Amino acid sequence: MPTERFSFTGGRGDTLSARLDLPSRPAKAYALFAHCFTCGKDIKAASRIAEALTSHGYAVLRFDFTGLGASEGEFANTNFSSNVEDLVAAAAHLKAHHRAPALLIGHSLGGAAVLAAAGDLPEVKAVATIGAPSDPAHVARLMAPARTEIEARGEAEVTIAGRTFRIREQFLEDIERQRLGERIARLRRPLIIFHAPLDEVVGIDNATGIFTAARHPKSFVSLDRADHLLSDPVDASFVAAVLAGWADRYAEPSAQFTAPDPVAEGVVVEETKSGEFQQWVVAGRHQLIADEPLAMGGLDSGPTPYDLLTAALGTCTSMTIRMYARRKGMALDQVRVVVTHDRIHAEDCAECETAEGMIDVFERTIRFDGDLKQEEIDRLLQIADKCPVHRTLMSENVVRTRLVPH
Repeated sequence: MPTERFSFTGGRGDTLSARLDLPSRPAKAYALFAHCFTCGKDIKAASRIAEALTSHGYAVLRFDFTGLGASEGEFANTNFSSNVEDLVAAAAHLKAHHRAPALLIGHSLGGAAVLAAAGDLPEVKAVATIGAPSDPAHVARLMAPARTEIEARGEAEVTIAGRTFRIREQFLEDIERQRLGERIARLRRPLIIFHAPLDEVVGIDNATGIFTAARHPKSFVSLDRADHLLSDPVDASFVAAVLAGWADRYAEPSAQFTAPDPVAEGVVVEETKSGEFQQWVVAGRHQLIADEPLAMGGLDSGPTPYDLLTAALGTCTSMTIRMYARRKGMALDQVRVVVTHDRIHAEDCAECETAEGMIDVFERTIRFDGDLKQEEIDRLLQIADKCPVHRTLMSENVVRTRLVPH
């Protein structure tokens, strides 16, 4: 999937690392994903869900909270409130550079964070949680063995999921001050809750707590035998598929990002606002996407302008050969045309009349399948040069440009 990697300023001034996964076509809506406690944006569950959502037309922003992954800052100075602030900052960045997120998704403590942040994000249309606690203080039990030391010394090292983190007393004090149930009751957004009955990290009773506190419309989806981290790719894909279908009811795409209307004559080309170069191309009732490769700063979501130009020559060549062969009754079963484009110095082109500057060279390779005589093959090669696009490229051309009012 095409990906944009960038950084933005978090809620408390640190530079945070982010990635935006994009669908191959213009995004129907943008989603903001919050990962689990002490995890990172590249955790497998988040990656798999993002990949599946992009296949359904959603763009998905993931980022590392302060002090985690590739983001700056000290984890020991963070808490649940700062995570919520980072989420709000990520949404602001997305709104400024692309579109405001219509969908918030949170996994584990990230789920609690999106429930808390949604009230500060008016553009959010729907919220989803995956294995989320109904109370942020739930994570305090993960630190139970070190709690005495934290209260005595003000901080302690805690090992979670095989990784060691420094936790300070202010973290515990912050999560104990949260009143997430009240925020859920005021959410007033469509909510879907994914939870596994066998989740050993965040028990199923947490899903009950969230569901009870929330107002309709609300939905619950059981993840059967899935574990907390959705380690099985099938579980992550299931979540994404259900989530995409559910969100389509609420995360309505903005009209300005739909394909442009066709014109009576000619082809319409218009920016999609996804990535740097992606374009809608509308020819009558036909639509396609044009783009640039990743190396050129594009999303590699469609053919380049020169790909389209060479395709025009190739398709015109094949069609012209087919029409002639059918009219002459030739036993031509299949035509295959490969066209490449290059620019060379005029002095390196023996057959060119131009002596200086650069020359565009189209190399065309043609293959015929069928029971053809040699004279028929020779004639078809001659006919290839008579295709209208070939003749246009070889003729003098004029491009007139005029400005029309907005």
